[in-house]
Amino acid sequence: MKAGVMTEAVAPRLAPTQAGPPVRRGRATAGAGRLAALLVSPTLLVLTVVVLYPTLMAVKESLYGAKGLDPATGFISDTEPFVGLGNYAEIFGEAGARFWNAFWNTTFFTVVTVGLETVIGVAMALIMHRAFRGRALVRAGILVPWAVPTAISGLLWRWIFNSDGVANALLGQQILWTTEGFHAKVAVIVAEVWKTAPFIGLLVLAGLQVIPKEVYEAARMDGARPVRQFWHITLPLVKPALLVAVLFRCMDALRMFDLPYILVGAQKHSVETLSMLAQNEASNVRFGPASAYAVILFLYVFLIALAFVRLLGADLVGGGPGGRRRGKGVAA
Repeated sequence: MKAGVMTEAVAPRLAPTQAGPPVRRGRATAGAGRLAALLVSPTLLVLTVVVLYPTLMAVKESLYGAKGLDPATGFISDTEPFVGLGNYAEIFGEAGARFWNAFWNTTFFTVVTVGLETVIGVAMALIMHRAFRGRALVRAGILVPWAVPTAISGLLWRWIFNSDGVANALLGQQILWTTEGFHAKVAVIVAEVWKTAPFIGLLVLAGLQVIPKEVYEAARMDGARPVRQFWHITLPLVKPALLVAVLFRCMDALRMFDLPYILVGAQKHSVETLSMLAQNEASNVRFGPASAYAVILFLYVFLIALAFVRLLGADLVGGGPGGRRRGKGVAA
């Protein structure tokens, strides 16, 4: 009896909700989805042409060897023989010494340069964020190195690190920076940090400018010193922008080619990276190994980006687990 009365009382309230509005809402959602797909389709088409197609062609080319003597017939082959995963297997043999040297050079340059750029970039952002006379001039001066093309930067630092250049004049020693050795690595690191540290500083500055001033005023009233404010207020609030900047710089540093190529030169054991190795193989008409190195570099960059997004909490789309929990809390 009570159940019947409750059903009759609730039914009139539910009837208007179930009729009409969901259909219109569904049509509006479908229309918005079609419009979004239409607007995004040119970008997807461009990405398919300039990213997906070259990647698939590189994977296909990496399965073929170089033209030359066919060991099965003893004749010169006019076509590239199919070798399967042979180009990838070579990196674990005697011929892989050059690959692993380039791999560790790439990793070393990425870790060292991005680490130094992060520290220097955050310091630059803190300086540019402060209010003082001539701040606009300081900001322009800090951003100039990042605006200089990499090829021009390489030529500039090649002149600085020349045997009779500015670097040796300041140190009072005769160091051949652009030859083999650890000093060649130092030259590349200095030039790379000088050029790209302002990039991290620019993104961190954008994060600093959205932090409310009331947060710092409250911290000062509670007796927090500047160092404590930096570690407990500035760094946590600027973390999303900083992680995005570090992610972009890691992806860029892993593909390093033009700066060491111009500053030190090609086929230098001390500074040869994976990109330089792939280019050298391609220039010697060894397109199969070159494509294999390029595919490995692509996977390396992809794994680093995935590690940032999954492990370090770089929430690039605003839909991380923490965001969902906060959204549910607000809705509740």
